[in-house]
Amino acid sequence: MTDYGEEQRNELEALESIYPDSFTVLSENPPSFTITVTSEAGENDETVQTTLKFTYSEKYPDEAPLYEIFSQENLEDSDVSDILKLLALQAEENLGMVMIFTLVTAVQEKLNEIVDQIKTRREEEKKQKEKEAEEAEKQLFHGTPVTIENFLSWKAKFDAELMEIKKKRMKEEEQAGKNKLSGKQLFETDHNLDTSDIQFLEDAGNNVEVDESLFQEMDDLELEDDEDDPDYNPADPESDLTD
Repeated sequence: MTDYGEEQRNELEALESIYPDSFTVLSENPPSFTITVTSEAGENDETVQTTLKFTYSEKYPDEAPLYEIFSQENLEDSDVSDILKLLALQAEENLGMVMIFTLVTAVQEKLNEIVDQIKTRREEEKKQKEKEAEEAEKQLFHGTPVTIENFLSWKAKFDAELMEIKKKRMKEEEQAGKNKLSGKQLFETDHNLDTSDIQFLEDAGNNVEVDESLFQEMDDLELEDDEDDPDYNPADPESDLTD
């Protein structure tokens, strides 16, 4: 007959020796304890960690122990789910044998895988960003390739914008034409224009001064009429010269 109590006590002593810094007893009846498992450091010294809680069932190790994620750091929900599935699988495969060390070791390996996955994911994200940056730079220098589809789409948009501009301009010109008055309308709206020219001439006449002394000696001037000279020849400039 199997002495389950004895096997459980022996395993507890071994676990406390193997994990002195991370093994903590929570209760003695039923035996319950936690073991903290930390991954190896990643590229940037980041780690992932989980604390596993185990409780012995009455007939452990012929029955699987109870287990749960007591706490965790830097793990996604999907990672926690994967760890629980891993524990269930390992417990099923190791029934009849003390298995806590085996379960903890499996989780340790899983955490190391998760750290590696984080590194790989970051590298892929970095490459993707670099690729997107290169594509953006290519688009900046080369532009978008012209296809029939995008050209027709651009032309339709361009024609619509041009039509809007023409309509706006025609409306402005039409409005300007309505606001412009004809000569008749100007006289009808401003009666001062009826007498503006007369007023201008009167103002000018009142301001012009004539110096009559300039014309007093006109009669004393002896003016010869070239046409009365018998020797005058219009075609000969020297015909009116005298010796």
